[in-house]
Amino acid sequence: MVAPVLEINGVTKSFGRTAALSDFSVSLEPGTIHAVVGENGAGKSTLIKIMTGLYHPTSGSICVDGVETVFESTRAAQMQGIAAIYQEPMVFPDLDVAENIFISHMNRPARIDWSRMYSEAEEIIARLGVKLDVRRLAASLTLAEQQTVEIARAISLDVRVLIMDEPSSSLSNHEVQRLFAIARALRDQGVAVLYISHRLEEIFEIADKVTVVRDGRHIHTSPIEAVTHDVLISRMVGRDMQDRFARADGHATGEVMLQVTGLGREGAFRDVTFQVERGEIICLSGLVGARRTDVALALFGIAPADRGTIEIDGSKVDVPTPKAAKGLGIAYVSEDRRKLGIAMSESVTSNVTLATLAKYVGKLGIIDGRSERRDAAGWRDKLNIKAENLSSSVGNLSGGNQQKVMLAKWLNASPRILIVDEPTRGIDIGAKAEVHAILRDLASRGVAILIISSDLPEVLSLADRVLVMREGRLVGEFSGEAVTEEDVMHLALGAGPNRDAA
Repeated sequence: MVAPVLEINGVTKSFGRTAALSDFSVSLEPGTIHAVVGENGAGKSTLIKIMTGLYHPTSGSICVDGVETVFESTRAAQMQGIAAIYQEPMVFPDLDVAENIFISHMNRPARIDWSRMYSEAEEIIARLGVKLDVRRLAASLTLAEQQTVEIARAISLDVRVLIMDEPSSSLSNHEVQRLFAIARALRDQGVAVLYISHRLEEIFEIADKVTVVRDGRHIHTSPIEAVTHDVLISRMVGRDMQDRFARADGHATGEVMLQVTGLGREGAFRDVTFQVERGEIICLSGLVGARRTDVALALFGIAPADRGTIEIDGSKVDVPTPKAAKGLGIAYVSEDRRKLGIAMSESVTSNVTLATLAKYVGKLGIIDGRSERRDAAGWRDKLNIKAENLSSSVGNLSGGNQQKVMLAKWLNASPRILIVDEPTRGIDIGAKAEVHAILRDLASRGVAILIISSDLPEVLSLADRVLVMREGRLVGEFSGEAVTEEDVMHLALGAGPNRDAA
Protein backbone atom coordinates (compact mmCIF):
# COMPACT_ATOMS: atom_id res chain seq x y z
CA MET A 1 0.00 0.00 0.00
CA VAL A 2 1.09 3.56 -0.71
CA ALA A 3 1.79 5.58 2.45
CA PRO A 4 -0.67 8.45 3.00
CA VAL A 5 0.58 11.95 2.28
CA LEU A 6 -1.97 13.45 4.69
CA GLU A 7 -3.76 11.81 7.63
CA ILE A 8 -6.47 13.17 9.89
CA ASN A 9 -6.49 11.03 13.04
CA GLY A 10 -9.36 11.14 15.54
CA VAL A 11 -9.92 14.87 15.07
CA THR A 12 -12.61 16.69 17.02
CA LYS A 13 -13.39 20.35 16.44
CA SER A 14 -15.81 22.06 18.80
CA PHE A 15 -17.35 25.51 18.77
CA GLY A 16 -18.69 26.05 22.26
CA ARG A 17 -21.02 23.14 22.93
CA THR A 18 -21.30 22.26 19.25
CA ALA A 19 -18.96 19.62 17.81
CA ALA A 20 -18.55 20.19 14.06
CA LEU A 21 -16.28 17.13 13.84
CA SER A 22 -16.22 14.24 16.34
CA ASP A 23 -13.32 11.76 16.40
CA PHE A 24 -13.04 11.99 12.62
CA SER A 25 -10.32 10.18 10.65
CA VAL A 26 -9.42 10.02 6.98
CA SER A 27 -6.25 9.27 4.99
CA LEU A 28 -5.28 10.66 1.59
CA GLU A 29 -2.87 8.65 -0.54
CA PRO A 30 -0.85 10.17 -3.39
CA GLY A 31 -2.20 9.37 -6.82
CA THR A 32 -5.77 8.96 -5.54
CA ILE A 33 -8.98 10.94 -5.96
CA HIS A 34 -10.76 10.61 -2.62
CA ALA A 35 -14.33 11.90 -2.42
CA VAL A 36 -15.97 13.06 0.80
CA VAL A 37 -19.77 13.26 0.81
CA GLY A 38 -22.35 14.32 3.36
CA GLU A 39 -25.24 16.67 3.92
CA ASN A 40 -24.80 20.38 4.54
CA GLY A 41 -23.64 20.88 8.11
CA ALA A 42 -22.13 17.37 8.24
CA GLY A 43 -18.66 18.82 8.87
CA LYS A 44 -17.07 18.89 5.42
CA SER A 45 -16.26 22.62 5.49
CA THR A 46 -14.72 22.27 8.95
CA LEU A 47 -12.60 19.37 7.70
CA ILE A 48 -11.27 21.51 4.85
CA LYS A 49 -10.41 24.38 7.20
CA ILE A 50 -8.49 22.04 9.49
CA MET A 51 -6.56 20.55 6.55
CA THR A 52 -5.61 24.02 5.33
CA GLY A 53 -4.61 25.45 8.72
CA LEU A 54 -7.52 27.85 9.09
CA TYR A 55 -8.84 25.92 12.12
CA HIS A 56 -6.88 24.06 14.77
CA PRO A 57 -8.34 20.76 16.04
CA THR A 58 -9.76 20.70 19.55
CA SER A 59 -8.25 17.21 19.81
CA GLY A 60 -6.71 14.62 17.52
CA SER A 61 -3.74 14.95 15.19
CA ILE A 62 -2.66 15.71 11.62
CA CYS A 63 0.19 13.81 9.99
CA VAL A 64 2.06 14.70 6.79
CA ASP A 65 4.17 11.87 5.36
CA GLY A 66 3.70 10.00 8.63
CA VAL A 67 5.00 12.85 10.79
CA GLU A 68 2.64 14.58 13.21
CA THR A 69 2.28 18.20 12.17
CA VAL A 70 0.63 21.33 13.51
CA PHE A 71 -0.51 23.85 10.91
CA GLU A 72 -0.13 27.17 12.71
CA SER A 73 -1.50 29.01 9.69
CA THR A 74 -2.77 28.57 6.16
CA ARG A 75 0.74 29.50 5.04
CA ALA A 76 2.14 26.52 6.97
CA ALA A 77 -0.29 24.18 5.19
CA GLN A 78 0.60 25.74 1.86
CA MET A 79 4.30 25.13 2.54
CA GLN A 80 3.45 21.44 2.93
CA GLY A 81 1.86 21.48 -0.53
CA ILE A 82 -1.77 21.62 0.57
CA ALA A 83 -4.09 23.89 -1.42
CA ALA A 84 -7.85 24.25 -1.65
CA ILE A 85 -10.34 25.37 -4.26
CA TYR A 86 -13.42 26.55 -2.45
CA GLN A 87 -17.07 26.37 -3.47
CA GLU A 88 -17.24 30.14 -3.95
CA PRO A 89 -14.42 31.46 -6.17
CA MET A 90 -12.18 33.74 -4.14
CA VAL A 91 -10.56 36.12 -6.59
CA PHE A 92 -9.42 39.71 -6.21
CA PRO A 93 -11.68 41.63 -8.59
CA ASP A 94 -9.32 44.58 -9.13
CA LEU A 95 -6.38 42.36 -10.08
CA ASP A 96 -5.96 40.65 -13.43
CA VAL A 97 -5.93 36.90 -14.03
CA ALA A 98 -2.14 36.52 -13.81
CA GLU A 99 -1.95 38.51 -10.58
CA ASN A 100 -4.67 36.34 -9.07
CA ILE A 101 -2.83 33.17 -10.04
CA PHE A 102 0.39 34.22 -8.32
CA ILE A 103 -1.07 36.21 -5.41
CA SER A 104 -0.32 33.37 -2.95
CA HIS A 105 3.36 33.10 -3.87
CA MET A 106 5.23 34.48 -0.87
CA ASN A 107 8.67 34.11 -2.49
CA ARG A 108 8.07 36.78 -5.10
CA PRO A 109 10.96 39.19 -5.64
CA ALA A 110 10.59 42.81 -4.62
CA ARG A 111 10.77 43.79 -8.27
CA ILE A 112 8.20 41.88 -10.32
CA ASP A 113 9.16 40.62 -13.76
CA TRP A 114 5.78 41.31 -15.36
CA SER A 115 6.68 39.77 -18.71
CA ARG A 116 7.72 36.51 -17.04
CA MET A 117 4.64 36.48 -14.80
CA TYR A 118 2.27 36.84 -17.72
CA SER A 119 4.17 34.22 -19.71
CA GLU A 120 4.02 31.70 -16.85
CA ALA A 121 0.34 32.46 -16.28
CA GLU A 122 -0.38 31.76 -19.95
CA GLU A 123 1.47 28.44 -19.67
CA ILE A 124 -0.64 27.39 -16.67
CA ILE A 125 -3.88 28.43 -18.37
CA ALA A 126 -2.83 26.52 -21.48
CA ARG A 127 -2.28 23.40 -19.35
CA LEU A 128 -5.90 23.66 -18.30
CA GLY A 129 -6.99 23.58 -21.93
CA VAL A 130 -8.91 26.87 -21.78
CA LYS A 131 -8.67 30.23 -23.45
CA LEU A 132 -8.47 33.12 -21.02
CA ASP A 133 -6.73 36.48 -21.35
CA VAL A 134 -4.32 36.59 -18.39
CA ARG A 135 -4.38 40.42 -18.48
CA ARG A 136 -8.14 40.56 -18.06
CA LEU A 137 -9.48 41.95 -14.76
CA ALA A 138 -11.04 39.32 -12.52
CA ALA A 139 -14.06 41.59 -11.94
CA SER A 140 -15.17 40.88 -15.51
CA LEU A 141 -14.95 37.10 -15.25
CA THR A 142 -17.91 34.75 -15.11
CA LEU A 143 -18.17 32.29 -12.23
CA ALA A 144 -16.84 29.52 -14.46
CA GLU A 145 -13.83 31.65 -15.43
CA GLN A 146 -13.20 32.55 -11.79
CA GLN A 147 -13.18 28.82 -11.03
CA THR A 148 -10.56 28.36 -13.72
CA VAL A 149 -8.37 31.00 -12.08
CA GLU A 150 -8.76 29.23 -8.73
CA ILE A 151 -7.60 25.96 -10.25
CA ALA A 152 -4.67 27.65 -11.98
CA ARG A 153 -3.63 29.29 -8.70
CA ALA A 154 -3.58 25.93 -6.91
CA ILE A 155 -1.61 24.25 -9.70
CA SER A 156 0.95 27.07 -9.63
CA LEU A 157 1.74 26.17 -6.00
CA ASP A 158 2.99 22.65 -6.92
CA VAL A 159 0.37 21.04 -4.74
CA ARG A 160 0.73 17.59 -3.16
CA VAL A 161 -2.82 17.64 -1.78
CA LEU A 162 -5.48 19.47 -3.75
CA ILE A 163 -8.84 19.97 -2.04
CA MET A 164 -11.72 20.63 -4.42
CA ASP A 165 -14.83 21.89 -2.63
CA GLU A 166 -17.81 21.77 -5.01
CA PRO A 167 -15.53 22.75 -7.92
CA SER A 168 -18.13 22.05 -10.60
CA SER A 169 -21.03 23.96 -9.06
CA SER A 170 -20.81 26.79 -11.61
CA LEU A 171 -19.58 24.79 -14.61
CA SER A 172 -21.34 23.39 -17.64
CA ASN A 173 -21.20 19.67 -18.43
CA HIS A 174 -18.43 20.29 -20.94
CA GLU A 175 -16.41 22.28 -18.41
CA VAL A 176 -16.97 19.60 -15.77
CA GLN A 177 -15.41 17.03 -18.09
CA ARG A 178 -12.43 19.35 -18.59
CA LEU A 179 -12.16 19.70 -14.81
CA PHE A 180 -12.18 15.92 -14.47
CA ALA A 181 -9.40 15.65 -17.02
CA ILE A 182 -7.33 18.07 -14.95
CA ALA A 183 -8.05 16.17 -11.73
CA ARG A 184 -7.08 12.85 -13.33
CA ALA A 185 -3.88 14.35 -14.74
CA LEU A 186 -2.93 15.60 -11.27
CA ARG A 187 -3.74 12.17 -9.81
CA ASP A 188 -1.52 10.52 -12.41
CA GLN A 189 1.26 12.90 -11.40
CA GLY A 190 1.00 11.67 -7.80
CA VAL A 191 -1.20 14.40 -6.32
CA ALA A 192 -3.76 13.39 -3.70
CA VAL A 193 -7.08 14.98 -4.67
CA LEU A 194 -9.83 15.43 -2.09
CA TYR A 195 -13.06 15.93 -4.01
CA ILE A 196 -16.21 17.22 -2.32
CA SER A 197 -19.45 17.37 -4.26
CA HIS A 198 -23.18 16.93 -3.75
CA ARG A 199 -23.51 15.64 -7.32
CA LEU A 200 -23.32 11.91 -6.83
CA GLU A 201 -23.00 11.23 -10.54
CA GLU A 202 -19.70 13.14 -10.39
CA ILE A 203 -18.49 11.11 -7.42
CA PHE A 204 -19.07 7.84 -9.25
CA GLU A 205 -17.36 9.16 -12.37
CA ILE A 206 -14.25 10.73 -10.85
CA ALA A 207 -13.52 9.16 -7.44
CA ASP A 208 -11.31 6.18 -6.57
CA LYS A 209 -12.47 6.11 -2.93
CA VAL A 210 -15.34 7.70 -1.04
CA THR A 211 -15.81 8.65 2.61
CA VAL A 212 -19.21 9.45 4.11
CA VAL A 213 -19.47 11.98 6.95
CA ARG A 214 -22.67 12.53 8.90
CA ASP A 215 -23.17 14.83 11.89
CA GLY A 216 -19.42 15.36 12.08
CA ARG A 217 -18.62 11.65 12.34
CA HIS A 218 -16.89 9.23 10.00
CA ILE A 219 -19.53 6.79 8.74
CA HIS A 220 -17.77 4.71 6.10
CA THR A 221 -14.85 4.65 3.66
CA SER A 222 -14.69 2.29 0.71
CA PRO A 223 -13.53 1.98 -2.90
CA ILE A 224 -16.08 3.67 -5.14
CA GLU A 225 -16.86 0.42 -6.95
CA ALA A 226 -17.96 -1.15 -3.66
CA VAL A 227 -20.98 1.15 -3.20
CA THR A 228 -24.13 2.07 -5.13
CA HIS A 229 -26.02 5.36 -5.33
CA ASP A 230 -28.71 4.07 -2.98
CA VAL A 231 -26.20 2.80 -0.41
CA LEU A 232 -24.27 6.08 -0.50
CA ILE A 233 -27.41 8.18 -0.09
CA SER A 234 -28.60 6.02 2.78
CA ARG A 235 -25.28 6.45 4.58
CA MET A 236 -25.27 10.20 3.95
CA VAL A 237 -28.75 11.09 5.13
CA GLY A 238 -29.62 8.19 7.43
CA ARG A 239 -33.05 7.91 5.84
CA ASP A 240 -34.68 6.56 2.70
CA MET A 241 -34.67 9.04 -0.18
CA GLN A 242 -36.40 6.76 -2.69
CA ASP A 243 -38.83 8.55 -4.99
CA ARG A 244 -38.02 11.98 -3.51
CA PHE A 245 -37.04 13.24 -6.98
CA ALA A 246 -39.87 11.64 -8.97
CA ARG A 247 -41.86 13.94 -11.22
CA ALA A 248 -44.99 15.43 -9.69
CA ASP A 249 -48.19 16.51 -11.41
CA GLY A 250 -48.05 20.02 -12.82
CA HIS A 251 -50.12 22.94 -11.55
CA ALA A 252 -50.24 25.20 -14.62
CA THR A 253 -53.64 26.90 -14.82
CA GLY A 254 -53.52 28.07 -18.44
CA GLU A 255 -53.59 31.69 -17.23
CA VAL A 256 -50.51 33.56 -18.50
CA MET A 257 -48.89 35.52 -15.69
CA LEU A 258 -45.58 36.47 -17.33
CA GLN A 259 -45.22 37.18 -21.06
CA VAL A 260 -41.82 38.08 -22.50
CA THR A 261 -41.71 39.14 -26.15
CA GLY A 262 -38.63 39.91 -28.25
CA LEU A 263 -36.56 40.72 -25.19
CA GLY A 264 -32.94 41.63 -25.80
CA ARG A 265 -29.90 43.50 -24.53
CA GLU A 266 -27.00 44.53 -26.73
CA GLY A 267 -24.05 42.15 -26.41
CA ALA A 268 -25.95 39.69 -24.21
CA PHE A 269 -29.14 38.13 -25.62
CA ARG A 270 -31.76 38.82 -28.28
CA ASP A 271 -35.24 37.87 -29.48
CA VAL A 272 -36.18 36.01 -26.30
CA THR A 273 -39.89 35.20 -26.27
CA PHE A 274 -41.69 32.93 -23.81
CA GLN A 275 -44.53 32.86 -21.30
CA VAL A 276 -45.04 31.41 -17.84
CA GLU A 277 -48.50 30.47 -16.62
CA ARG A 278 -49.78 30.79 -13.08
CA GLY A 279 -48.66 27.65 -11.21
CA GLU A 280 -46.25 26.62 -13.94
CA ILE A 281 -42.56 25.75 -13.53
CA ILE A 282 -40.46 26.68 -16.55
CA CYS A 283 -36.79 25.61 -16.65
CA LEU A 284 -34.31 27.59 -18.72
CA SER A 285 -31.54 25.18 -19.70
CA GLY A 286 -28.31 25.52 -21.65
CA LEU A 287 -24.56 25.58 -21.23
CA VAL A 288 -22.69 28.12 -19.13
CA GLY A 289 -22.31 31.17 -21.39
CA ALA A 290 -25.72 30.73 -23.02
CA ARG A 291 -26.71 34.03 -21.29
CA ARG A 292 -29.57 32.57 -19.28
CA THR A 293 -28.62 34.62 -16.22
CA ASP A 294 -28.65 37.79 -18.34
CA VAL A 295 -32.33 37.17 -19.06
CA ALA A 296 -33.00 36.82 -15.34
CA LEU A 297 -31.09 40.03 -14.59
CA ALA A 298 -33.21 41.85 -17.16
CA LEU A 299 -36.49 40.54 -15.73
CA PHE A 300 -35.45 41.67 -12.25
CA GLY A 301 -34.19 45.09 -13.34
CA ILE A 302 -30.53 44.57 -12.41
CA ALA A 303 -29.43 44.87 -16.03
CA PRO A 304 -32.58 45.95 -17.90
CA ALA A 305 -33.29 44.91 -21.48
CA ASP A 306 -32.99 47.57 -24.18
CA ARG A 307 -35.63 46.07 -26.47
CA GLY A 308 -38.73 43.91 -26.29
CA THR A 309 -41.63 43.89 -23.84
CA ILE A 310 -42.56 42.36 -20.50
CA GLU A 311 -46.20 41.81 -19.54
CA ILE A 312 -47.63 40.71 -16.21
CA ASP A 313 -51.26 39.57 -16.15
CA GLY A 314 -51.67 40.95 -19.67
CA SER A 315 -50.43 44.47 -18.87
CA LYS A 316 -47.16 45.83 -20.21
CA VAL A 317 -44.73 46.79 -17.44
CA ASP A 318 -41.35 48.48 -17.15
CA VAL A 319 -38.71 46.92 -14.92
CA PRO A 320 -35.91 49.50 -14.68
CA THR A 321 -34.75 48.52 -11.17
CA PRO A 322 -34.94 45.63 -8.68
CA LYS A 323 -37.20 47.85 -6.54
CA ALA A 324 -39.63 48.09 -9.43
CA ALA A 325 -39.46 44.33 -9.97
CA LYS A 326 -40.16 43.64 -6.31
CA GLY A 327 -43.11 46.01 -6.47
CA LEU A 328 -44.50 43.94 -9.34
CA GLY A 329 -44.25 40.76 -7.28
CA ILE A 330 -41.07 39.46 -8.92
CA ALA A 331 -38.36 37.83 -6.80
CA TYR A 332 -34.91 36.75 -7.96
CA VAL A 333 -32.72 34.17 -6.20
CA SER A 334 -29.25 34.73 -7.67
CA GLU A 335 -26.65 32.07 -8.46
CA ASP A 336 -23.99 34.38 -6.97
CA ARG A 337 -24.97 34.54 -3.33
CA ARG A 338 -21.94 36.60 -2.26
CA LYS A 339 -22.47 39.37 -4.80
CA LEU A 340 -26.24 39.50 -5.24
CA GLY A 341 -27.69 37.19 -2.62
CA ILE A 342 -26.90 37.64 1.04
CA ALA A 343 -24.98 39.83 3.48
CA MET A 344 -22.29 37.51 4.81
CA SER A 345 -21.53 39.53 7.95
CA GLU A 346 -25.18 39.82 9.00
CA SER A 347 -27.28 37.37 11.00
CA VAL A 348 -29.64 34.71 9.69
CA THR A 349 -32.60 36.82 10.86
CA SER A 350 -31.33 39.99 9.16
CA ASN A 351 -30.81 38.17 5.88
CA VAL A 352 -34.18 36.42 5.87
CA THR A 353 -36.01 39.74 6.41
CA LEU A 354 -33.71 41.89 4.26
CA ALA A 355 -35.99 42.09 1.22
CA THR A 356 -39.11 42.70 3.33
CA LEU A 357 -37.78 45.00 6.03
CA ALA A 358 -40.55 47.55 5.57
CA LYS A 359 -43.19 45.20 6.97
CA TYR A 360 -41.32 44.96 10.28
CA VAL A 361 -41.06 48.73 10.80
CA GLY A 362 -43.55 50.19 13.32
CA LYS A 363 -45.17 53.62 13.41
CA LEU A 364 -42.17 55.18 15.16
CA GLY A 365 -39.73 53.72 12.66
CA ILE A 366 -38.59 51.02 15.09
CA ILE A 367 -38.08 47.50 13.75
CA ASP A 368 -40.16 44.82 15.44
CA GLY A 369 -37.36 42.37 16.23
CA ARG A 370 -39.72 39.81 17.71
CA SER A 371 -41.67 39.54 14.46
CA GLU A 372 -38.42 39.33 12.50
CA ARG A 373 -37.15 36.47 14.63
CA ARG A 374 -40.49 34.67 14.46
CA ASP A 375 -40.57 34.71 10.66
CA ALA A 376 -36.86 33.82 10.39
CA ALA A 377 -37.43 30.87 12.76
CA GLY A 378 -40.30 29.69 10.57
CA TRP A 379 -38.15 29.64 7.45
CA ARG A 380 -35.26 28.08 9.34
CA ASP A 381 -37.51 25.18 10.30
CA LYS A 382 -39.23 24.89 6.91
CA LEU A 383 -35.98 24.88 4.91
CA ASN A 384 -34.02 22.94 7.55
CA ILE A 385 -31.38 25.68 7.82
CA LYS A 386 -28.64 24.45 10.13
CA ALA A 387 -27.37 27.33 12.25
CA GLU A 388 -26.35 27.50 15.89
CA ASN A 389 -28.93 30.27 16.36
CA LEU A 390 -30.72 32.96 14.38
CA SER A 391 -28.16 35.58 15.40
CA SER A 392 -25.32 33.56 13.83
CA SER A 393 -23.48 35.29 11.00
CA VAL A 394 -24.47 33.82 7.63
CA GLY A 395 -20.80 33.88 6.66
CA ASN A 396 -20.18 31.15 9.25
CA LEU A 397 -22.74 28.78 7.71
CA SER A 398 -21.95 26.09 5.18
CA GLY A 399 -22.47 26.98 1.53
CA GLY A 400 -25.67 24.99 1.24
CA ASN A 401 -27.18 26.64 4.29
CA GLN A 402 -26.25 30.05 2.89
CA GLN A 403 -28.15 29.08 -0.26
CA LYS A 404 -31.21 28.19 1.79
CA VAL A 405 -31.06 31.50 3.70
CA MET A 406 -31.03 33.33 0.36
CA LEU A 407 -34.06 31.35 -0.81
CA ALA A 408 -35.85 32.09 2.47
CA LYS A 409 -35.23 35.82 1.99
CA TRP A 410 -37.28 35.88 -1.19
CA LEU A 411 -39.91 33.35 -0.14
CA ASN A 412 -40.57 35.65 2.81
CA ALA A 413 -41.61 38.29 0.26
CA SER A 414 -44.48 36.08 -1.00
CA PRO A 415 -43.63 36.58 -4.69
CA ARG A 416 -46.10 36.07 -7.54
CA ILE A 417 -43.28 35.40 -10.01
CA LEU A 418 -40.18 33.64 -8.71
CA ILE A 419 -36.95 33.49 -10.72
CA VAL A 420 -34.45 31.02 -9.26
CA ASP A 421 -30.93 30.83 -10.71
CA GLU A 422 -29.30 27.47 -9.88
CA PRO A 423 -31.65 26.78 -6.91
CA THR A 424 -29.73 23.83 -5.49
CA ARG A 425 -26.17 24.83 -6.29
CA GLY A 426 -24.01 23.55 -3.43
CA ILE A 427 -26.93 21.92 -1.63
CA ASP A 428 -26.82 18.32 -0.44
CA ILE A 429 -29.18 15.67 -1.77
CA GLY A 430 -31.52 15.77 1.22
CA ALA A 431 -31.85 19.55 1.13
CA LYS A 432 -32.22 19.42 -2.67
CA ALA A 433 -35.31 17.25 -2.29
CA GLU A 434 -36.67 19.72 0.28
CA VAL A 435 -36.10 22.69 -2.03
CA HIS A 436 -37.78 20.87 -4.90
CA ALA A 437 -40.77 20.18 -2.66
CA ILE A 438 -40.95 23.86 -1.69
CA LEU A 439 -40.86 24.98 -5.33
CA ARG A 440 -43.61 22.52 -6.24
CA ASP A 441 -45.66 23.72 -3.29
CA LEU A 442 -45.26 27.33 -4.43
CA ALA A 443 -46.41 26.35 -7.91
CA SER A 444 -49.45 24.62 -6.43
CA ARG A 445 -50.28 27.93 -4.73
CA GLY A 446 -50.25 29.76 -8.06
CA VAL A 447 -46.73 31.17 -8.17
CA ALA A 448 -45.22 31.35 -11.66
CA ILE A 449 -41.69 29.97 -11.45
CA LEU A 450 -38.76 30.39 -13.84
CA ILE A 451 -35.77 28.20 -12.96
CA ILE A 452 -32.30 28.44 -14.46
CA SER A 453 -30.44 25.19 -13.86
CA SER A 454 -27.41 23.39 -15.24
CA ASP A 455 -28.45 20.21 -13.41
CA LEU A 456 -30.32 18.25 -16.08
CA PRO A 457 -31.81 15.65 -13.70
CA GLU A 458 -33.17 18.60 -11.71
CA VAL A 459 -34.60 20.18 -14.84
CA LEU A 460 -36.31 16.94 -15.86
CA SER A 461 -37.67 16.45 -12.35
CA LEU A 462 -39.17 19.93 -11.94
CA ALA A 463 -40.07 21.38 -15.33
CA ASP A 464 -43.52 21.60 -16.86
CA ARG A 465 -41.70 22.99 -19.89
CA VAL A 466 -38.01 23.23 -20.76
CA LEU A 467 -36.63 26.16 -22.76
CA VAL A 468 -33.13 25.76 -24.21
CA MET A 469 -30.80 28.72 -24.77
CA ARG A 470 -27.60 28.87 -26.79
CA GLU A 471 -25.41 31.91 -27.47
CA GLY A 472 -28.02 34.35 -26.20
CA ARG A 473 -31.01 32.97 -28.08
CA LEU A 474 -33.82 30.55 -27.37
CA VAL A 475 -33.30 27.56 -29.64
CA GLY A 476 -35.97 25.12 -28.53
CA GLU A 477 -38.79 24.17 -26.20
CA PHE A 478 -39.87 20.79 -24.81
CA SER A 479 -42.66 19.48 -22.66
CA GLY A 480 -41.25 18.52 -19.29
CA GLU A 481 -42.85 15.08 -19.45
CA ALA A 482 -41.40 14.14 -22.84
CA VAL A 483 -37.91 15.69 -22.81
CA THR A 484 -34.70 13.73 -22.20
CA GLU A 485 -31.21 14.89 -21.23
CA GLU A 486 -30.07 14.01 -24.74
CA ASP A 487 -32.76 16.24 -26.27
CA VAL A 488 -31.61 19.22 -24.22
CA MET A 489 -27.90 18.67 -24.86
CA HIS A 490 -28.39 18.32 -28.62
CA LEU A 491 -29.89 21.81 -28.81
CA ALA A 492 -27.59 23.34 -26.20
CA LEU A 493 -24.55 22.18 -28.17
CA GLY A 494 -25.93 23.40 -31.47
CA ALA A 495 -26.41 19.90 -32.88
CA GLY A 496 -30.07 20.43 -33.69
CA PRO A 497 -32.93 18.20 -32.47
CA ASN A 498 -32.08 14.74 -31.20
CA ARG A 499 -33.08 12.56 -34.12
CA ASP A 500 -32.77 9.44 -31.97
CA ALA A 501 -35.40 10.68 -29.52
CA ALA A 502 -38.57 8.66 -29.43
